[in-house]
Amino acid sequence: MMRTYKSWKSPSMGKEMELLIYGKEGTPVILFPSAHGSYKEWEDRNGFSILEEQINEGYNQFYCVESFADESFMNESVDPLIRIQRFSQYQAYIMDELLPFISDNNSNPFVIVSGVALGAYCALLMALKYPTNFHKVIGLCGYYDISVHMNDVIDDSIYYNNPVEFIPNLNDDKLLKFISSVDIRLLNYKNDPTKEATRKMSDILWLKFIEHEHYVWDNETEDLWTLVPNMLKDNLF
Repeated sequence: MMRTYKSWKSPSMGKEMELLIYGKEGTPVILFPSAHGSYKEWEDRNGFSILEEQINEGYNQFYCVESFADESFMNESVDPLIRIQRFSQYQAYIMDELLPFISDNNSNPFVIVSGVALGAYCALLMALKYPTNFHKVIGLCGYYDISVHMNDVIDDSIYYNNPVEFIPNLNDDKLLKFISSVDIRLLNYKNDPTKEATRKMSDILWLKFIEHEHYVWDNETEDLWTLVPNMLKDNLF
């Protein structure tokens, strides 16, 4: 499998941001890491052994991005408003730096975003906020309410990054139409502890008539990484 390491000093983040790319062509897939994962999470978890066909046959090119959570949501040493500000800088890195980099290296304009747990939240959020830039979301075992990381602080910057809060009140018909054009797939497994959190997000999307899939695999596991690479693979097409 073709594996490429990249890094650059990010103006948005003010630090070196590392990136791991698997594959040389095909539909680009951005993989957001889980809460304490890194850009090497899928590699360390042996996820690409399941995705070998997609890579070797040129079906997909995977972009494994660096973490955002340790400096934002999981950083309890700083105020929640600083946490969400740091996450906003991360979003700027994705939109202003990563997407142009992908466009320069891959001519396919269709972009898939995916992630596990908090990474699933990030994938869905980016598509909800920028539905003309991201065309498919594959949320794997995710939770989509970030208030658990915000110490009950209420602020517009938190509100507009919390889909369970802002989507029910979204009445921009043009934006809703764009969001409805995104292929949204939210996935869990049978004993997944985030299953109810995902169902809550699914119910909210249906409330706004946003078509999507919420599918629960009929499998049980104590280690989600035994399932999520296959869950991703089955939903890439």
